[in-house]
This record gives sequence, structure tokens and C-alpha cells, in this order.
Amino acid sequence: MTTKEKIKDIVENQPDDATYDEIVRELAFAGMIERGIEDAYAERTITNQEMGHRIRSWQK
Repeated sequence: MTTKEKIKDIVENQPDDATYDEIVRELAFAGMIERGIEDAYAERTITNQEMGHRIRSWQK
């Protein structure tokens, strides 16, 4: 499925009364999910433990 087809599918599956902002938010969310899956397949991930360490370092 092409990107254009994915976008069309997302837009068409929104309720008729969906606002522009809601549709844009859904499109952004779908893009983030897709990037996350691509990162996982490419092994560009970190462990939960490492993420916890990074978050704690931001709080200092």
C-alpha cells in the first residue's frame, strides 16, 4: 500500500464530524507508528532500562 493510499484510508475511516485537527492527529499518529515499526525492524531501539536511565538523567 502506498503512502497516499494509507492516508486516504485513514481519512476515509474518520467520522463525518471529525475536525481537521483530529484528522491531522490521526495521520501523525499513524506516521509515528510506522516509523517505530521501521526502527524496530532495523534494530534502532533501546531497552526499557536504558530509556528509564535517560529519563532520570533529564530530571537532574
